Amino acid sequence: MKRRNFFKTAALGGGTLAFAPLSSCVQSTTPASAPEDYSAFELNEVTIAQLQEKMSSGALSSVEITRKYLDRIERIDKKGPELHSVIEINPDALDIARQLDDERKSGKIRGPLHGIPILIKDNIDTGDRMQTTAGSLALVGAPAPDDAIIVRKLREAGVVLLGKTNLSEWANFRSTHSSSGWSGRGGQVRNPFCTDRSPCGSSSGTGAAVSANLCAIGIGTETDGSIVCPSGINGIVGIKPTVGLWSGDGIIPISHSQDTAGPMARTVSDAAILLGALSEKSQDYSKALDINGLRNARIGIASDFFGFHSGVEKLMADAIQTLKTAGAIIVEDLKFENQQEWGKLEWQVLISEFKADLNAYLKSRTGLKVQSLSDLIEFNKQNADTELKWFAQEIFEDAEKTKGLEDPVYLEALSKVHEMTRKNGIDLLMDKHQLDALIAPTNGPSWTIDLVNGDHFGGGSSEPAAISGYPNISVPAGYVQGLPVGISFFGRAWSEATLIKLAFAYEQASKHRKAPGFLKSIF
Repeated sequence: MKRRNFFKTAALGGGTLAFAPLSSCVQSTTPASAPEDYSAFELNEVTIAQLQEKMSSGALSSVEITRKYLDRIERIDKKGPELHSVIEINPDALDIARQLDDERKSGKIRGPLHGIPILIKDNIDTGDRMQTTAGSLALVGAPAPDDAIIVRKLREAGVVLLGKTNLSEWANFRSTHSSSGWSGRGGQVRNPFCTDRSPCGSSSGTGAAVSANLCAIGIGTETDGSIVCPSGINGIVGIKPTVGLWSGDGIIPISHSQDTAGPMARTVSDAAILLGALSEKSQDYSKALDINGLRNARIGIASDFFGFHSGVEKLMADAIQTLKTAGAIIVEDLKFENQQEWGKLEWQVLISEFKADLNAYLKSRTGLKVQSLSDLIEFNKQNADTELKWFAQEIFEDAEKTKGLEDPVYLEALSKVHEMTRKNGIDLLMDKHQLDALIAPTNGPSWTIDLVNGDHFGGGSSEPAAISGYPNISVPAGYVQGLPVGISFFGRAWSEATLIKLAFAYEQASKHRKAPGFLKSIF
């Protein structure tokens, strides 16, 4: 979860989202440059379709592709820019690729993901030799006994599981002063566009790794912003599905009412392929990839989430013009009636569900040092030199005080916040204005990493879709001083196909995605 500013205001009794000012980033007359051209990579910006073509023609095998990505991880992630985006390599990756090559030779092709290397976030269970830790040292040493359901589906689809990505520890639900992308186990993830800048979170490692071409595709998880923000800020595509489209079984939880895993990729088409393969009904979202998908589409401007940065405003104005040119009908200045009240209610829901859901998950794991949230709090105290070195665990402590899922305070907050964001929120605006989607900026330009003071968010728009459990897609929208900004398309429950159609048409009309340059600083 992206550690939002509302954590601070909600904890103090307020519900408004405070937008911290972001200082203007001015490029010097002699810009910093990477010491080496890390874009010189055979598989740079390659798509799933292109990889399939290479394997079908015999130009490359899955083993060769997997080895190239493993070498790339060693060169970029562990050396060179030291992104720290990959927390663990799968020791069985090449064996899996070899098996899939043998299947291909025998005429068996499992589908569009056959032989495609992927990285997944380290809060998703794998019943293999890798750890599942949420970045915490407390969970090291006892691998999960079984695959999460989405991992089982990945294996059935013929994906090569390269390894796991680093993340904001506990999906950024431990402290209000955390640094996105830091974990006790994996250290600090860095943004590949400018390595002194934040990758956002909590799917920080997946966002950075996909953007840096360390894998073909990736998977993150989101409670509120944790897919879309690292996608926007690392210049890639991220899809936060409707809660329930992908199974949450076997994923370390925060909130059963908001949690979901989702695809992170460099193109809408690749994200759509992965989304369909892991959906509970195995849907084919590639049918929604319509280059003319914006024609006569009615799109609303969610103005509550604009106005926090002049550079972002210019990009959004350009994006809106692109939408109009592609045939969209724009409905201006739409506001959510109860947006100021969401923060405090969501906070109550999250801390209540976190305690209950995490305790249940931990009891399902054998051999762990900890069996409950209270055990985790004590573990961190006993290992403060590593786990509490940079920030505390006040969210853990607040969650431990909650009274369970039968508590009337929790139940009332859940009912109210769902009504505000669903019936009287997204659904109301879309019905009233006959909309196909709403749009808003996904993120502001990335801030400098600051382990002492924590994150310095500029702004974002994840809350309506996250709190309601509805879908959200972030697509690259351009750059502010070389730092990526995304645009979010969100709408009704189960409207993924519509959003993919709109996002794909915008992507094809704008073509903003570019490979990162690994600058040390933009100054």
